Amino acid sequence: MNDAGRPTPPQKLVLLGRVTGAFGVRGDVKLESWTEPRAQIFRYQPWILRTASGAQRELTGARGRDAGKGVVATLPGIDDRDAAEALRGTEVWVPREALPPPAPGEYYWVDLEGLRVVTVEGVALGEVSHLLSTGANDVMVVRGERERMLPFVQPDYVTAVDFDSGTITVDWDPEF
Repeated sequence: MNDAGRPTPPQKLVLLGRVTGAFGVRGDVKLESWTEPRAQIFRYQPWILRTASGAQRELTGARGRDAGKGVVATLPGIDDRDAAEALRGTEVWVPREALPPPAPGEYYWVDLEGLRVVTVEGVALGEVSHLLSTGANDVMVVRGERERMLPFVQPDYVTAVDFDSGTITVDWDPEF
């Protein structure tokens, strides 16, 4: 609850990486990092470590370095290879507030989730459920009276993103 007695909205989290295995015998872990550059992941803390079963815990004080195809991390409380190996597959999430503001015309996917999607003619298509990367371009999954997958390509299909009104305007045939 917040100070006004209302439920606190859930914290928005952003997925930044994943533990891919143990590194050495002292408890270090190999990380796949999706930050650019990869070692930038250590600037954004606290980390929320989420296992495949959904269990999560907060961790502060991770440090590490770039190493070949990924990064190597030293995590507080993980001090042997078995403990490190037990973290394989664990995702590294951070609170959205820990990230810098996006550049103009760029967006964090988590900020787009939940926005209403309307066509340039004003036809409501639904809300952004989530986004996914197809390799060619990012795709918005919009759920309304049915589910639609719209390419997140500006300005061809996405003509405006307005956080004040909570709306994304698209040039899209509602019949498609």
